[in-house]
Amino acid sequence: MLKKMGRINQAVLIILYVLITVKAFEMEIIPASKIVVQIGEMLVLTCNTTGCASPSFSWRTQMDHPLGGTVNNYRTYSTLTMNPVSIENYNDYLCTAFCNEKGKKEKSIKVELYSFPSDPVIEISTSLVAGEPATVICKIPDVFPSDRLEVLLMKEGHTLHAKDFSEDDSRNKETKTVTYSFNPTTEDIGKEITCVAKLPIANMDFEPKERVTSLKLNANFGPQNTIITVSPSNFTVEGNPLKLTCVTESNPPAQVVWSKHLADGNIEHFIENNVLSIPHARFTDSGLYICEVINLVTNKTEKATVDIFIQAPPKNTTLSIFPSSVVKQGESVTISCTSADVPAVQITLRKKIGDVITTLETEDGKYTIDKAQLKDAGIYECISINKLGKQSQHIVLDVKVPPQNITVLVYPSENVKEGENVTITCSTYSNPPSQMVLKKVHQEREIILPSVNGTFTLYNVTKNDTGKYLLDVFNEVGNNIKVIEIAVIGKLEKRHQMMPLIIAFSCTTAIAIPVVAILIYVSRKAKINGSYSLVKALRLKV
Repeated sequence: MLKKMGRINQAVLIILYVLITVKAFEMEIIPASKIVVQIGEMLVLTCNTTGCASPSFSWRTQMDHPLGGTVNNYRTYSTLTMNPVSIENYNDYLCTAFCNEKGKKEKSIKVELYSFPSDPVIEISTSLVAGEPATVICKIPDVFPSDRLEVLLMKEGHTLHAKDFSEDDSRNKETKTVTYSFNPTTEDIGKEITCVAKLPIANMDFEPKERVTSLKLNANFGPQNTIITVSPSNFTVEGNPLKLTCVTESNPPAQVVWSKHLADGNIEHFIENNVLSIPHARFTDSGLYICEVINLVTNKTEKATVDIFIQAPPKNTTLSIFPSSVVKQGESVTISCTSADVPAVQITLRKKIGDVITTLETEDGKYTIDKAQLKDAGIYECISINKLGKQSQHIVLDVKVPPQNITVLVYPSENVKEGENVTITCSTYSNPPSQMVLKKVHQEREIILPSVNGTFTLYNVTKNDTGKYLLDVFNEVGNNIKVIEIAVIGKLEKRHQMMPLIIAFSCTTAIAIPVVAILIYVSRKAKINGSYSLVKALRLKV
C-alpha cells in the first residue's frame, strides 16, 4: 500500500514538473488593443509570442487594405512599422502567429488616427485701417477628422464668431479656415484677437484637444486731430528761442513736413521733423507756418497752421517826400511816414521849427500840402514807437519862393540937389536869397551898376545922374523889377553948405518865417549885403 502511494506521488511530481517547465504558446500585440496616433508620426506595432521557439508571423488588415507599413520578423516577435502614419493606416490590424504543432494564435488591434499638429494661424486680409472693412482669417492646419473641429474667434474674451465643421465629410487631413469681417477702430489698437480651435473626439486619448493663438491688433489710422503747439507763445520777442511742435494721432507715425508762407506768396519748406526750433527768433520769422502730416500706409494727409508774430522794436522807419524835398511855391507835396514790417507800432509825424513842435494829422501815414508856401518849409520828423522801443527819421522840406513884397526906400529923396549923396534901401522875401542888379536907362546905351555886397552909392551927384534906374531882384524861381526915378536939380551956392547926395542902395533879402528854425536854415541863403559905387559903375557900358 505504501509502495502504491509512493508511485502515485512520484507521477504527480513528474506531471507538475512538466507543467512547470513547459510554457503554453501565447501571443500579444504591443501596445494595447487600441491605439490613438497622430497622422505624420511613427507607429510600431509589435506582435510578441511566448511558448514557441520558432514562430512564424503574418500581418493583415481586417478589410484586406494595404498595410501601409514595413514588416520585420525576429525570433519570437514581429513588428509592423508605419513611418509616417498616413490616413490609410486608419484600420484594424490582425497579427497571426504560427507555432508548428502548437497551432496558431491571432490578435487584432485598432489604430485610430487624428491630426491636430499645430496652433491656429491668424492672418489679416489687409493692413488694418481704422474705419475701413477688414477680414480676420484663422487657419487650422492639417486637421483630421475635420467634422469634429470647432473654432471660436474672440476679442478680449468676447466671442466674435463661432463655427463647427460637423457637416464636413472629408476623409483626409485638411487645413480649415474661418473668416470674420469687421471695421476696426482706434480703440482696437493693442487688443488681442484670439482663435480657439478644438478637436473634442470622445474616447480618444490624446493631447492637446484645444489649441489657441492670439494676435494683437494694430489698426492703422490717421493722421487726425493735428495741432501745432508753440512754446513759449506765438507772440514772442525778437531774440528769444521759439519751438513749434506738430502733434498728431497716427499709426504708424506720420511723416511731418514744415512750410511757411512768404510775403511774396511762395512757400518755404523746412526739415521733416515734428519739432521746428528757432534758437533766436528774428522779426522775419513772423508768418503763417504749416505742418503737413502724411501717413504713408493709409495714404492720408492732414494740415495744421499757426500764425507766428515776432515782436520787435520799430525798424525800417521811412520818411519820404514826393515829388522832392525841394519844391516851388504853390506845388503839391506829400510827406509819407511808415515803419515797415513791425506790428503794433504807433507812427507820428511832426514838424519842428526850433523848439516849436507841431504834431500833424496824417492819413495812413501820409500828410499832403496842396500848395506849398514858405511857412511849410522846415524839419519834418517821423517817429515810430511801440512798447519795445522807438525809431525816428527826419527830413528837411525846402520851399523855393521868388522875390516878393519888395520895398524900395530912397534917402533923402528921389529929388536931390547937386553935390548930395543918395541912399536907396530895398527889402524883399525870397528863397533862395535873391540877387540884385541896378541899371540906369540911357538913350544910347544901358549902364549896369554892379553891386558890392548889395549896396549902391552915388556920391556928389550931378545933373548927369538924373534919370530912370531899374532894380532887378531875382533868384532861380523868378524875378521882380522896380523902377526908380532920380532927379538932380540946382547947384549949391556954397561948397561947404552943399549936402552930399548919397544914393545908398541896400537890398537885404530874407525869408520871412515866423519861427527861428527856418530862419537859421535859410537866413544865410536869403541875406545878401553888398556895396555898389554908382560913380564908378557909370563908366561901365553894356
